[in-house]
Amino acid sequence: MIRKIFTFILLTLVAGSGIFAQTPATELDGDVKLMIGNDLGRNGYYEQKPIAELMGNIAEAVGPDAFLALGDTHHCIGIGSVNDQLWMTNYELIYSHPELQVEWCPILGNHEYRGNTQAVIDYSGISRRWTMPSRYYSRIFDNDGTRVKVVFIDTTPIIDKYRKDTAEYPDAGRQDVAAQLQWLDNELSRDDNADWTIVAGHHPVYAQTPKQSSERDDMQKKIDPMLRKHKVDMYICGHIHNFQHIRKNGIDYVVNTSGSLSRPDVSATDGTVFCDGGPGFSMLTATPKNLTVSLIDRTGNVIHQIIRTK
Repeated sequence: MIRKIFTFILLTLVAGSGIFAQTPATELDGDVKLMIGNDLGRNGYYEQKPIAELMGNIAEAVGPDAFLALGDTHHCIGIGSVNDQLWMTNYELIYSHPELQVEWCPILGNHEYRGNTQAVIDYSGISRRWTMPSRYYSRIFDNDGTRVKVVFIDTTPIIDKYRKDTAEYPDAGRQDVAAQLQWLDNELSRDDNADWTIVAGHHPVYAQTPKQSSERDDMQKKIDPMLRKHKVDMYICGHIHNFQHIRKNGIDYVVNTSGSLSRPDVSATDGTVFCDGGPGFSMLTATPKNLTVSLIDRTGNVIHQIIRTK
């Protein structure tokens, strides 16, 4: 029934917005439903506005429990304070659809680290939907008997190149990386009776990209051993501005594309299952037996699904 309702609503809403989906996303049902977006903030330029509208239309049909905002909500120099006008032009006035007024669970990206990172956290006291208790934190999404644990990490300080660039990323070198890594180990060790465990960060562990390999090297050295030790189901991130699904060591590494300006030049690398260079966003849906991440392009098509089963 939900498939028929969703197809009708999405065709109606998307066609009305000027975006036509030839194959509507119809496989987005589950007990827990989380929308995923990152690399969003472009003051409404490039693809940001139409994709934000598409997010709202799909949210109206699916009813997400929360929105996982995986960094770089603000390009390009971060924000200066909780009163910075970029909160309006990058966020509030763009993601204004009523069905996007769910809880947003953000993390910091490298662009936030070019500005006032504490103000990003403090905005939780301004916005009812912006829920960021600290630089790294954990959440259990529990609905209809399904429990999904998402562990949000702060990846910019973990990467040495940002820590050393005190002029452009002043807050990165001030963070206690050892404390975060110990927290992550403890958090993944705790038994929360979760059906699925996901770690979410801004930077990828594995990806094909012209960005400096030292970024992935640091993530592979400091983060990947914990993902493998604790047998997490997925690591989900952004930063690269295109879709990539890489599978290694029994873990699905998912790179979500940009919700505004994508980088279309992408190709396969070791472990690649799927890649695509267009903009869009993703939906995570879960039941006790199935965990699915659906990659959605600018037209509303599900172009790839990562499915884990028990």
